[in-house]
Amino acid sequence: MTQSRIHPFALPDIDQAYAREESRSRKTVVSLRTRREFRVRVILLAGDLLACFAAIAVMETLVGRFETRDIGLSLLVLPGFACWALLAGIYRLYAREGASLSRSTFDDLPDLLLLTTLATWLGLVFLVETGLAHPRLRNLIVFWVVFVGAIVASRALARAVARRAFAGLRERTIVVGAGRVGALVGRKLSGPRRGIELVGYLDDNPLETEGIEHLGGVDALERVVRAHGVERVIIAFSQLPAQQENDLCRRCLELEVQLDIVPRLFEVVGPRALVQSLDGLPLLSLSPARLSPSARAVKRGLDIAVSGAALLLLSPLLVVAAVWIKLDTPGPVFFRQERMGFGGARFRIFKFRTMAVDADVRKDEVAHLNKHTESGPRMFKVPDDPRVTPFGRFLRRWSLDELPQLINVLRGEMSLVGPRPLILGEDEHIRGHSRRRLSLTPGITGLWQVLGRSDIPFAEMVALDYLYVTNWSLWGDMKLLAQTVPVVLQRRGAY
Repeated sequence: MTQSRIHPFALPDIDQAYAREESRSRKTVVSLRTRREFRVRVILLAGDLLACFAAIAVMETLVGRFETRDIGLSLLVLPGFACWALLAGIYRLYAREGASLSRSTFDDLPDLLLLTTLATWLGLVFLVETGLAHPRLRNLIVFWVVFVGAIVASRALARAVARRAFAGLRERTIVVGAGRVGALVGRKLSGPRRGIELVGYLDDNPLETEGIEHLGGVDALERVVRAHGVERVIIAFSQLPAQQENDLCRRCLELEVQLDIVPRLFEVVGPRALVQSLDGLPLLSLSPARLSPSARAVKRGLDIAVSGAALLLLSPLLVVAAVWIKLDTPGPVFFRQERMGFGGARFRIFKFRTMAVDADVRKDEVAHLNKHTESGPRMFKVPDDPRVTPFGRFLRRWSLDELPQLINVLRGEMSLVGPRPLILGEDEHIRGHSRRRLSLTPGITGLWQVLGRSDIPFAEMVALDYLYVTNWSLWGDMKLLAQTVPVVLQRRGAY
């Protein structure tokens, strides 16, 4: 019987077929990320163009006299906007969308103020030098003010539209490092607001993964990225030697994934850190952690102006709340408690009373309901606390119980933004460098308020306060004040 012969080239090359399949899968993931980032940038660009037309329309309505030739002048917005897009591209106002995990319109504001001012004056120079128009100064001012407001609003709306449009296409992410820092990263990535789907952890020696799947060691990087369609890798303190960690980063870049690295000194590296280059060697520069007398004066001036105006405007609401508390349950209107303040000076904080008068006596009854179960120092926060009065629950839900703290701000005992005002029992646990938090006046709001409020563990709250104190800036305070508004409206961590 003659045995049939099969030409060797007729046999399927399994390795090549597998490689081709992996290549197609990777191209699909990269293509998906590229399309998503492109569409987000188009949405932002469209929002900027809409803001420009809105500014022109408002200016014509309020201070201009519409003429037929204004239609032709308005069409000049299109080539002018092309120049805007070029300048915005130089400032990476569109390119940052794909890399950033938490970029917001507040982060864009300094660049937007600069670019809108530059665009307004360049437009004026062009119109005057070409003789096409001679706009008055008030027209220019109205256009600039409306342009700034419209572009901020349009960008916030554009980001909201983009989040809804891609709600079902969350960015698949893995974390390299399954220890304390990796678990912290995983916890901060949780929730739909980030647009992230945490696939799992990679680590040769995992310590804790808090319910997230351990996908293997770092040698499995390529296999995991391709198998799960991973788009972003976050390196969070694996126990690899430095050279192997460098190789790991290069492998991530070769896979064309977005790479994020938690810096080794993340406890002290804040937004004021500056990346410099010393003959090709990157340097991370941190400025001395101190406030000049002029900076303190500016911060205090902002506190007095805002708290005074707020108390005046909100006085009817404060009176209604005080009367309601008095009629709701017996006891005083205000809750006053001793807190640790600037430089170790103690003060008594003002808050609307939201609990029954015997709340302290009944504290042991609800101790088992404390939300914070972590080991070591912790805060005492009980969701749906039975000691809270009906009207007190309403005040807490909308953070209205904290409005009387504006009195503390006016008196100089507190600031609008600052470290959390700790009770004396909590302050006893603050040691070492963390006591730098007392070098600034405690605030009604701060990083701890914006990033989680009562849900943040004690140790993380202390770390956030240290970052705030060592990276203070006036713009940072204004940004935190603005970010507090949506946090209060969303009622996250309010109980």
